Amino acid sequence: MFPKFRPSPAMLMTWIALTGAMAGADDQETTYTVETLAAKVRPSVVVISVPDRDGQEKHLGTGFVISPEGLIATNLHVIGEGRPITVRTADKKKLSVVAVHASDRNLDLAIVRVEKPESPLVSLTLGDSENIQDGTPVVVMGNPHGLEHSVVNGVISGRRDIEGRDMLQLAVPIEPGNSGGPVLDMQGAVHGVVTMKSAVKQNLGFAVAASDLQLLIDKPNPVPIEQWRTIGQISPARWQTLFGARWQQRGGRILVEGSGEGFGGRALCLSKSDPPAIPFEVAVSVKLSEESGAAGLVFHADGKDKHYGFYPSAGKLRLSRFQGPNVFTWQVLREVPSEHYRPGEWNHLKVRVEEDKLLCYVNDHLVIESRDQGFREGQIGLAKFRQTQAQFKRFEFGKSLQTSRVSPEQTAELEKTIDALPPLASLVPEDTEALEKTAETSVAIALAKAKQLESQAQELRQLANDVRIRAIGQQIQQTLTTKPVDLLQASLLISQIDEQEIDVKAYLAAVQQMVESIQADLKEDASSTDKLKAMDDYLFKQQGFHGSRFDYYHRANSYMNRVIDDRVGLPITLAVLYMELGRRLGVTIDGVGLPGHFIVKHVPEEGEAEWIDVFDDARRLSQEALKKIVRDFAGREYREQDSQTATPQDILIRMLGNLRGLAERERNKEAILRYLEVIVAVDEEAIAERGMRAVMRFETGRRQAAITDLDWFLEHEPPGLDLDQIRNMRDYFIRGR
Repeated sequence: MFPKFRPSPAMLMTWIALTGAMAGADDQETTYTVETLAAKVRPSVVVISVPDRDGQEKHLGTGFVISPEGLIATNLHVIGEGRPITVRTADKKKLSVVAVHASDRNLDLAIVRVEKPESPLVSLTLGDSENIQDGTPVVVMGNPHGLEHSVVNGVISGRRDIEGRDMLQLAVPIEPGNSGGPVLDMQGAVHGVVTMKSAVKQNLGFAVAASDLQLLIDKPNPVPIEQWRTIGQISPARWQTLFGARWQQRGGRILVEGSGEGFGGRALCLSKSDPPAIPFEVAVSVKLSEESGAAGLVFHADGKDKHYGFYPSAGKLRLSRFQGPNVFTWQVLREVPSEHYRPGEWNHLKVRVEEDKLLCYVNDHLVIESRDQGFREGQIGLAKFRQTQAQFKRFEFGKSLQTSRVSPEQTAELEKTIDALPPLASLVPEDTEALEKTAETSVAIALAKAKQLESQAQELRQLANDVRIRAIGQQIQQTLTTKPVDLLQASLLISQIDEQEIDVKAYLAAVQQMVESIQADLKEDASSTDKLKAMDDYLFKQQGFHGSRFDYYHRANSYMNRVIDDRVGLPITLAVLYMELGRRLGVTIDGVGLPGHFIVKHVPEEGEAEWIDVFDDARRLSQEALKKIVRDFAGREYREQDSQTATPQDILIRMLGNLRGLAERERNKEAILRYLEVIVAVDEEAIAERGMRAVMRFETGRRQAAITDLDWFLEHEPPGLDLDQIRNMRDYFIRGR
């Protein structure tokens, strides 16, 4: 029996070229000059633009036709997110975009689909980028600085690993506007998509290989343009924006960039919720990209030019009254420096409005008090000035907001506790139990001391992280005691291990909004099968969720917040999202941890259970398909226990194990220890992980904590463990070498 023949892409292209040559001499491959190639390719290269903050089409990029049916390739950063897209051909015809046919954030690639034209578009052919030689002459076409359909030539100068991506290095002048343009050999085949300019030399750029674009063509994740334009869009039901700039919402945060139309680049984002009657408080946390900028709170706004503003500006805290559109109606009431303001970090701003005064706080410390009575009512919200890029989170208001700062007495007690701690080498978890009860405050105090006491900074940072990680481990363990277990919340807590600023509540609310969107199209008597079909349509057809095709081992695929934001993930993270959507819709979906590949099982009210591969757009699996997965990933035959339902504990430990595996490949001991700490918190009987934790604790300087792990083994005497070896290791740890 001969093995099944599978031709490579290069072989297929060779076959196409040969058959084309047989059809007639006019179809033979031709080598062009730069001039003739530019003329030939020009009809296939398009101008792509998206609106700037004023709604004008000024942000130009490049794309090129890859299918006469209306598919156009470009960079993801060219089309952005949440913006309308305009495509214009060389002869100035506008093509209506109907969908983003495929996109990948890690590769910075996108394919847009335009409305089928009356006459087919002229498409370009992808070349064999895997085998293109260094020194090969190439031509790049694009729209640098708005100079449409410009042509430059150079050579392929090599291949480089850029942030884990295999890129073509170009000895070609690349400028803004070239992004998304084709890199063509002298026969007119596309070998790459221009993606960025080098910051080192002028005549140096990079391109994503055409082979990566082919993968995107083969496995699209289409999103209708109506849905695409809502990505990151700030909710019009909750907010009103004034004076331009670009306001976006992402995972509970509001982001703003671009200069506003108001004087000084002012732009507002006003809440549509009415504030309480005076007295009331309004607060937000803000982080500036540069301290020369300004962004913060507004209150008593009339929906036009009049309002108060409290915000950091050039490192100081400022309270201003805006009475009109220009500098003559702008009055700075107070501007003060403050030791409590933290440059470059998140800062909590709060204004308390009383009958006779305004009280302004930064990080819960009063910095400005004013008795100005210029305005007495109006809306509350956010403001930014100049070219500031800023992020906002936790916007809230009420009669009285809870302070995040502990009392001076409590602070003094916590500082005393921290000062009394033994050195890290002698520290045990029991020593920090009092700190863990107020983990956020304790971490802040520890980090503040680290800055003041340089000699102790590293140990204090490690202490803060230990407190935080153990607190996360306890929270995850607590989720396992609730019925039903909220795997979505637990998986978001896992994401917090590495990305501590994640707002878990905001992501839970975002998923609930998904549920409501799905429910809106369901009948009241919808069966679980109907609900599952609606889920599949919403996730994979409307929203474009998909399994990671190119950078499977990218850390973001294991973070649930990034899966929700980027709409791409691993089998297990996509499965958890799928299961939790189902649970909230009343559909029974179980997780199944096949060797090397996680799937789910749907149990309908009637009929047999069905197996589903969420990683592959919710493809239904036969029993034979299950067996093939086991053979492919485990190298053995399928066993009945392979398809047993995974417990919530099993699922969480598997997710943590994926992250631990990445850390081990990177030899990042601190990261390995973080995941081991949480695994042991989730499963106290995880013997192998507890042993590895002892080793990692010792190797990262936590000697006494490592000894306590070994003492646990000696106390509990788990079967199959050589206790004499444990005692020898304990003696070694005590000696410290």
